[in-house]
Amino acid sequence: MYRFLATPRWIGFHLLCAAAIAGMVAAGFWQLSRLDQRNAFKAEVRARTAADVVDITDLRAEGDASLTDHEWRQVEATGTYLASPQFTVVNVSQAGSAGQDPVNGLLLDDGTVVVVNRGFATSADALPPPPSGTVTITGRIRTSQTAGLGQPSDDGSQALTQIRRVDLGALAQQFDQPVLPVYLDQTDMRYETAGRLVPVAFPNLDGGPPHLSYALQWFAFSGCVVAGWVLAVRKSVRTRKGIAPRRRAPEIDDSYAAG
Repeated sequence: MYRFLATPRWIGFHLLCAAAIAGMVAAGFWQLSRLDQRNAFKAEVRARTAADVVDITDLRAEGDASLTDHEWRQVEATGTYLASPQFTVVNVSQAGSAGQDPVNGLLLDDGTVVVVNRGFATSADALPPPPSGTVTITGRIRTSQTAGLGQPSDDGSQALTQIRRVDLGALAQQFDQPVLPVYLDQTDMRYETAGRLVPVAFPNLDGGPPHLSYALQWFAFSGCVVAGWVLAVRKSVRTRKGIAPRRRAPEIDDSYAAG
């Protein structure tokens, strides 16, 4: 009775269903893995931001390259701002307002430079110059930003003033001094003109794609394919047995009898 399931046509149908189910199940587990990665990222960011503020020189004792392993950690850095070069990150927004971020190099005591995003200012506000003299700032360690697929990048071989992002590969070419492989989002505005700059917004860790919902949807779709395969087999078996499909009996209108 079920020999028809081994015919080439049905074998092709089986393979199509199996491929669809495997793909959907794989997509569901991929969404679950993305959920795990995002939760791990959130936990790591919260742990690092909750850690005590340390001097950046303490972290540099492990080697400058290891600074990238401390992203989101708050640190203090002492030095003097370089008046030039001066960069402005354009086309940024914060709290629903369009604006710009002033970016400067902070020259440390050992002659190296740490790039600092000094904050956010609305487009209507003129950017203040960097504070003069020796300063001790507090900021979050951030790794270099890079252009996404299809996005234009800044050419560091040319003099830069307006920039699209804090791309340390491009900005390092603008300084005569060596540049650290991380930059700081300044969080302490005590040296800045009151009200002119606000700290760069911390990322929203409560949002993000609903990976769990997507995973459940993919698993449900795979279940639908299984159900469809079962119904197709049952229908073919009934057809071969000569069993007519069940029809719903028509409802009798009692109004005629009552009349």
